[in-house]
Amino acid sequence: MESRAVHRFIGSSPRKMRLIIDLIRGMSVDKAIEVLHFSTKHASKDAEKVLRSAVSNLMNKDDSTRVEPDELYVKETYVNNGPMIKRIRPAPMGRAFRIRKRSCHLTIIVATKA
Repeated sequence: MESRAVHRFIGSSPRKMRLIIDLIRGMSVDKAIEVLHFSTKHASKDAEKVLRSAVSNLMNKDDSTRVEPDELYVKETYVNNGPMIKRIRPAPMGRAFRIRKRSCHLTIIVATKA
């Protein structure tokens, strides 16, 4: 049994988010939450929120079966590019530099081990 959670339009670049996501891929959920909670990276807060949402989605999916959090692991995680906001900054000698503010979409899939 598995469930997923998606957080879209996160105000962090996909490259920075992938640094965090690569740490937790394939881990048990308890260990992954612990790693994200104590990480110093800013993107880890969003990743922890999405992971907790995926676990909650799995718990609420089927009321008849009881799933223990110890039996869960992070089956699949990926980060996709979101829309880019483009701004222009003045530069010397009448030129203009483009500022690209990147965003990303984060998807985490959680499944039971057995």
